[in-house]
Amino acid sequence: MLRDVLTRIPGVASWPCDEINYIWRHGNVRYPSDEFTPAMATPMIQRYIRRQFGWIGRRYNAQTVVEKTCANSLRVGFVDRIVPDARYVFIRRDGLDAVGSALKRWKASLDIPYLLQKARFVPPSDLPYYVGRYLWNQIYRLISPEQRLAFWGPRLGGMEALLVQYTLEEVCALQWKHCVERAEAAFASMSEGKVYAVNYETFVRSPQADLRRIVEFLSLEASERTLADAVAGVSARSVGKGREELGEALTRQILPLIEGTQRRLGYA
Repeated sequence: MLRDVLTRIPGVASWPCDEINYIWRHGNVRYPSDEFTPAMATPMIQRYIRRQFGWIGRRYNAQTVVEKTCANSLRVGFVDRIVPDARYVFIRRDGLDAVGSALKRWKASLDIPYLLQKARFVPPSDLPYYVGRYLWNQIYRLISPEQRLAFWGPRLGGMEALLVQYTLEEVCALQWKHCVERAEAAFASMSEGKVYAVNYETFVRSPQADLRRIVEFLSLEASERTLADAVAGVSARSVGKGREELGEALTRQILPLIEGTQRRLGYA
C-alpha cells in the first residue's frame, strides 16, 4: 500500500512487481533462510544489486527508488551494506491482523499474472533453482492435508522444523514476531534520521497527514493536491479483519507466542 502511494509522487518509482526477493538473494540463492548477515553482501553482490536500483532510476526517470521486499526485515544490516544511503520506513501493524493476512497467502492458489510479473526479475543463472522450488511448492499444496504451500513469505532459520513443531497459524505468528524484532534491533543501531516508524492503523485512518510526514522524512517535494491524490485509494477496512477471521480460539492459541512484542508495540 505505502509503496503504491509513494510511487504516485513525481520522481519516485519502484519495480513493476510486488517485490524483488529474487534480486536480493542473488549470490546467496541456496542459503536456507532469508536471515542474511552484512558479511554476506560481497562486493559482487553489492555491484549487482546497485545496478538493479540504477536501472529502475533510469527506466522511470526517478530520483528516489522505493523497495518493499518483506524478507528484508530479516536482513536490514545486509541491505544497508548494499545501499548505505537508504532511508527506512518501518511499518508496524497488529500482529494478529498480520497473521490473518499471512494465512491467506500460505493457502493461495496459483496466480499466473502475479508470478510472471516477478519472474521477469529472476537472475538467469538462478532460474533453474526457482523453477524447481516453484514446482515443488505447487505440488505440496495439492497433497498437503492443510492445503498449504510448502513455503511462503520471509524464510526463518529452521523453517522446516517450525512447520513440523507448530500449527500453520503459529508459524505465521512466529514469522511476524521474528521479522519485527530483527528489524527493530537493526534500526535501533542506526543513526538518527535514517528510520521513520509508522503504525499501519494510524496511516490508513489519516493517510494524507501521515504521508506528508513521510514525504518530509524522505526529503521529497509534493503538493497537498498530489498527496491527496496519492492516498485516494487508502482504506481502513482491513483494520481488525485478521483478528476477526482468526476467532477467539485461534487468538488464544497464538497470543502467547507474540504477546510481548504486541505489548511493546502497543497492540496488547
